Amino acid sequence: AGEGMANTGGLLLGRRTYEDFYSYWPSQGDNPYTVALTHTTKYVASRRLEEPLPWANSVLLKGEVGDAVADLKRQLDKDFVVLGSGDLIQTLMHRNMVDEYVLLIHPLVLGQGQRLFPAGSPMTPLRLVGEKPTTTGVIIATYQPAEVAQVS
Repeated sequence: AGEGMANTGGLLLGRRTYEDFYSYWPSQGDNPYTVALTHTTKYVASRRLEEPLPWANSVLLKGEVGDAVADLKRQLDKDFVVLGSGDLIQTLMHRNMVDEYVLLIHPLVLGQGQRLFPAGSPMTPLRLVGEKPTTTGVIIATYQPAEVAQVS
């Protein structure tokens, strides 16, 4: 995961995910994921937070988040990674700004809880472009919207 982040334009995080990550990761000592998260630029979508943000390499997005992300993509010409941040994902989905979904499918049925794709999410046909089972039974599934999927 850390290597993957090193090759991106940075992380896009909603306020809650940013605060949750910040409350945990900077204090994890000599952990490769901590180092990667600290050195990666974190772009934060929030109406509540104010600059300066406390975590190193954190940037508060200005204005409407969809416009701010579109500007970033043009400026940096790199892909971004969104971790968690369900509300942010919804905003990006409604603007057709998600090029790839990497979903970790856990061998657990909750039956209730917050959904990543709630009612009102735009219909988005997806095409499986990669899958990897882990030793714990989690399946890492990579999808692209069908209209931009590449045939391997």
